[in-house]
Amino acid sequence: MTRDIAVVAFAQTDVLRTTDELSEVEMLMPVLHSVLDRTGLKTADIGFTCSGSSDYLAGRAFSFTLALDGVGAWPPIAESHVEMDGAWALYEAWTKLLTGDADTALVYSYGKSSGGSLRDVLTRQLDPYYVAPLWPDSVALAALQAQALIDAGDTDESALAAIGARSRRVATLNSHAQLRGSVPQGDYVVRPLRTGDCPPVGDGAAAVILAAGERARELCSRPAWIRGIDHRIEAHTLGVRDLTDSPSTRLAAERAGAFERPVDTAELHAPFSAQEVVLRKALRLDDSVRVNLSGGALAANPMMAAGLVRVGEAAARIHRGESDRALAHATSGPCLQQNLVAVLEGEPR
Repeated sequence: MTRDIAVVAFAQTDVLRTTDELSEVEMLMPVLHSVLDRTGLKTADIGFTCSGSSDYLAGRAFSFTLALDGVGAWPPIAESHVEMDGAWALYEAWTKLLTGDADTALVYSYGKSSGGSLRDVLTRQLDPYYVAPLWPDSVALAALQAQALIDAGDTDESALAAIGARSRRVATLNSHAQLRGSVPQGDYVVRPLRTGDCPPVGDGAAAVILAAGERARELCSRPAWIRGIDHRIEAHTLGVRDLTDSPSTRLAAERAGAFERPVDTAELHAPFSAQEVVLRKALRLDDSVRVNLSGGALAANPMMAAGLVRVGEAAARIHRGESDRALAHATSGPCLQQNLVAVLEGEPR
């Protein structure tokens, strides 16, 4: 890397079960205004804009072009889009700033899952020839992963319940979380996963601003410097994978420099309780690391934004002086198929 690049601002919506009264643009605009206000920047000051969203959730092609109304029609902007979680839009923006073509970037993502059956929509991620025709949904596949972990002796149902309970308990301090406090473990959705092991379905959006070098220091009193970021993918065919492990997460973490020295905080995008077990093992996180102090995806899981929120939450803790070195993780696809890891650091205090 030839330039130091940092997250200098982060904003997100409250995650709600439904936002029928709002369009994607109406949901997004307050977040964009908030993140810009935190730096004092105007749209004209942004060198590059990148977004992440899903046409499948919106139910129409090129839906992201409508969301651009939230950025504004004037002045003209350099813009790109990924059909992925916003964490991957952040990765593209990071590479753009590395080239020196821009000094600042606005990254945002959003998702409205309430418009249909999310479990059915996510089947479109599956191998179209051998897996998708069987119509296994996202919860059924996560249950296979959880059962594999239980059979391997890596966890049990009571340990999984404790992960869900802890996530929602710490989320009481997160005003944006959808589920907070004591939430019943509930009945089985698909064995061995109960309601408490699964993420809530909700609508939400998030945005961050990246800046390079001295520009970052001008915009933020304590920037969250991206010391490394990488993403890797598992095989598309579930049958050839060991669902109790995540080699792609481990490799992404290694390439991002996560194992060079310990982190004090980790924000893991683990939509299901069993996936936190997999990620902790792959990322070598012991009990000294504070994991998902925001509540994580078990407290709020806005599709296409939850991964970007993990980066934003980790960066915000560095901004506030609550963390010195943090790890952020994002995932996409069934059973942690694709994984991104970023390592962020604050300057010495």
